[in-house]
Amino acid sequence: MTPEKVESLFTRSDGSFQFARWARPLAPVVFGTDDASIGALKGAIRDVAALGDLRLVDTDPELGANLLIFFVSDWSELDGVAHLDRLVPDLSQLLDRLTQAGANQYRSFRFDADGAIRLCLIFLRYDADLAAVSARTLAVAQMAQSMLLWSDTAFRAESPVAVLAKGGEAIVRPEVAALIRAAYDPVLPAASRTPAHAHRLAARARLLLGDLADDA
Repeated sequence: MTPEKVESLFTRSDGSFQFARWARPLAPVVFGTDDASIGALKGAIRDVAALGDLRLVDTDPELGANLLIFFVSDWSELDGVAHLDRLVPDLSQLLDRLTQAGANQYRSFRFDADGAIRLCLIFLRYDADLAAVSARTLAVAQMAQSMLLWSDTAFRAESPVAVLAKGGEAIVRPEVAALIRAAYDPVLPAASRTPAHAHRLAARARLLLGDLADDA
């Protein structure tokens, strides 16, 4: 977890560095899945949120819900969701791009005046690839990618999730979990566009990984 590695995880494809974390409790709501899956999804959300000491609440006082997860079988289904176009400008054009790209997931963030994350929308098109993983694995992966404003290229080569050999439970990879914990250090700002911020994150993450190694 070198400073260069950390910097790359928050450097977007256009070359800009942008870091942000949540500065409020999470109020999640899930649409389009069955009751049997919701328990596993919310349990995974709670587990990953705990890495940043984020509480789960029923209602966000400003937005009602601030973590919205939509499951669809086809992107066009989102075009009929009431008021969604108010949260996602040019929704129809976005759905056309996702369809043309054959994408099965999309995340969109909104920020408060200080740059911290205030809203995250997660769109999941339930294709064969997503159907091949458990509800918990899917939720852990999505939450790991929603706890921070990662680069748009951050996890193209390697998933943020590992599956334990014993029991098959999905967890956030230790180095990613350490970085999330480091990012939520209350001493650090909730948002930064300065690449030097990566050095502060890397130093804290390495200390956390060292503690894990000592415990092992």
